[in-house]
Amino acid sequence: MDYFPIFCQLNNKPCLLVGGGEVAERKARLLMEAGAVISVVAPTFTPQFMQWQNEQRLQCFTAEFSVADLADKWLVIAATDNEQVNQLVYQQATEQRIFCNVVDSPKQASFIMPSVIDRSPIMVAISSGGKAPVLARILREKMEQWLPNSLGALAQLAGKLREQVKQRFATMGARRYFWERFFADKALQAEIDAGRDNGIQQRISTLLAENNQPQGSVVLVGAGPGDAGLMTIKGLQQCQQADVVVYDRLVSDEVMHLVRRDAERIYVGKRAGFHCVPQEEINQILINHAKAGKRVVRLKGGDPFIFGRGSEELEALIEHQIPFSVVPGITAASGCTTYAGIPLTHRDYAQSVRFITGHGKGLNDAQWQCIAQDNQTLVFYMGLSKADYIQQMLLNQHMRATMPVAIVEKGTLATQKVVVGQLQQLTEMASSMKSPALIIVGEVVSLNQKLQWFGTTLAN
Repeated sequence: MDYFPIFCQLNNKPCLLVGGGEVAERKARLLMEAGAVISVVAPTFTPQFMQWQNEQRLQCFTAEFSVADLADKWLVIAATDNEQVNQLVYQQATEQRIFCNVVDSPKQASFIMPSVIDRSPIMVAISSGGKAPVLARILREKMEQWLPNSLGALAQLAGKLREQVKQRFATMGARRYFWERFFADKALQAEIDAGRDNGIQQRISTLLAENNQPQGSVVLVGAGPGDAGLMTIKGLQQCQQADVVVYDRLVSDEVMHLVRRDAERIYVGKRAGFHCVPQEEINQILINHAKAGKRVVRLKGGDPFIFGRGSEELEALIEHQIPFSVVPGITAASGCTTYAGIPLTHRDYAQSVRFITGHGKGLNDAQWQCIAQDNQTLVFYMGLSKADYIQQMLLNQHMRATMPVAIVEKGTLATQKVVVGQLQQLTEMASSMKSPALIIVGEVVSLNQKLQWFGTTLAN
């Protein structure tokens, strides 16, 4: 985080604007909208400044900037076309510990001015830290289209209802549940858009009268293979609404940053050979919190129904008649191979793909014979510790020793590591890799060098 984002309360606060040109005009408008008491210092002023002074919206001083102008000021903006003057303003303000913005020079300022979407009292500020102001403007324009103009009126209405809602609903959970229904209520939004006061009041009365006791439930959410951008929108929405998030080791820090900040987080991570929390206890955690009326998200890496034991957890919920739903995720085989430049299928090399667990219930010789057939891609989940066994079983079924193989460690993350080699080298390759990792076996691995687009690949 290059800058700490804050919203300043400048109403009736004395602020200084240095500069009297068109750029300074834009800054003056923002300060006036914030209710600041504005002093403007410049040798000359545009007609607009003089009009504002006549309207007593600010005060202009025809002079060069001096240190005395900073007295008792809360905030300063340097908006002249003279770099030396702007730098002097910044230096003097910094010495007096006054926040100072220097127009078009973010590196020489103690705060920067973001692009603003004003739906007062809802304010959205977007900043690129001065690195890409056009991008910040484009994002603001897109968000302007998404956010309805009536959003401010909805927020104002919510402010007037806060005390009434607090008296109506005793617990924080019940109040939060009301507000989520309130802001999502399309009928209320329609009455606000139409400006029908009677309709607004009737809808509010209906919402206040409804049963506001949230029913506990569990949502099984696939977090994807690691890159937070690969999480589905629906999965993100569930994480933002959850009271409790139960997550495991395969859920990346980047994904956890998307979880609602005040949600309770319960880590039940597992890793090969060591179980932090037994599966039965995980099931009980979900059951207990759901029975307490909480909205629980069970967040799993990849897809919860592909080697994620998600169905086992749902079976436990069914026994206790707890409502549930499932949000699929991008499974590791799809995400990690794509980021490694390895297609799972290819009309010349692989007409099918198999997902195989690297540990768990064993496979018999007949199953290994099917697995070792030509023209398919094999993806072994959680197989790093079994690499020597996988190698031997495939060789026993006469898969050629030079068959291309790859191991992808921490796929889709910035720390992704990919090693390629041959089946006869698999055990050696695995010795230099760490979990979580996938093993990919098949001719499609040979396309890695041609299709690689993310990170680098090491040859064994």
